[in-house]
Amino acid sequence: MDTIVAASLLSADFTCLGDEIQKIEQAGSDWLHFDVMDGLFVNNISFGQPVLKSIRSAVKMPVDVHLMINDPIRYVADYAAAGADYITVHYEACEDVDAVLDRIHELGCKTGLALRPATEAAVLAPFIGKLDMILVMTVEPGFGGQSFNEDMLPKIAQAKQLAEESGREVRIEVDGGINAETAPLVRKYGADTLVSGSYLFKAHDLKAAVDSLK
Repeated sequence: MDTIVAASLLSADFTCLGDEIQKIEQAGSDWLHFDVMDGLFVNNISFGQPVLKSIRSAVKMPVDVHLMINDPIRYVADYAAAGADYITVHYEACEDVDAVLDRIHELGCKTGLALRPATEAAVLAPFIGKLDMILVMTVEPGFGGQSFNEDMLPKIAQAKQLAEESGREVRIEVDGGINAETAPLVRKYGADTLVSGSYLFKAHDLKAAVDSLK
């Protein structure tokens, strides 16, 4: 699969989101990554579906919504209605993973299942037939700007192996500390979808930064 770069809106300048989105699109970003935090599953609070709804008409690229929230089935319909293309939920946050994935597909969106650093890749196996994407977190979710954890590289390879054995096209997404140095590492281990925030939005040459991840 071609490498997808997903720019994390969490690192954008919130005073001019429209301009920031336009800049990242023109620089060649493939997706917009939209981090939702509830202050419970993770300590931080970010933004919700009203923000996605307000910016969606300004976004030409697919929107990749990452729900870092407890019991996400409560909100997947709202994010689908607001314009999500992918909806990724955390394995650790779901009472019934199958039910959440089924609901996301019913709503016409693609599914993703995310794992915190402490969660083993083996938990993905029962759900692989319902997944369009696996998200391996290389940092603890909830805060931008954290350093990449190389200990997660084997987990990326394990997720890739599960995807290949399933015979389905499942994207392997990685989030946390992705920059020009770490991107080749995660690609080597099987990642094809790279989430990057501060590295992109704080770059002097945004297009060069996007290109460096590919």
